[in-house]
Amino acid sequence: MKIVYSYYVLDIVHKGHLLMMKNAKAIAGEDGKLIVGILTDEAVLEKKPKKPVLSFDERIELANSIKYVDLAVAQETYSPLPNVKKIRPDILCESSSHTEEAIEEAREVMKSINGRLVVIPYYPSQSSSGIKNLILKENNTE
Repeated sequence: MKIVYSYYVLDIVHKGHLLMMKNAKAIAGEDGKLIVGILTDEAVLEKKPKKPVLSFDERIELANSIKYVDLAVAQETYSPLPNVKKIRPDILCESSSHTEEAIEEAREVMKSINGRLVVIPYYPSQSSSGIKNLILKENNTE
């Protein structure tokens, strides 16, 4: 049984998230498990200027309700590596939107635990920030 780890903020759930989770679950295989890390508010604030609109509890509950997800866990840093070192998945899924340095560091950690890294495409047309900006723009024109 393969264990795959993937991680998200999941503030506004959209098709891009679902496609990434669907791909990660497919990589796990029929009898594999997908564990999803949901970034805590503090972890999000390491890289973004504002905390998520939805509470952490709401976001982790949403993740647990998605059919591709076998288990959602708290990710307390922006980097998935502390969770990866604890969980020791067979495969870590990274987004192609992350820096080459972060991807390479993740690749090295996965190699050290006899796992592998899979880079999953980022869907730029599906972005929580883009959706939030569209909502703000539409509300400012009324």
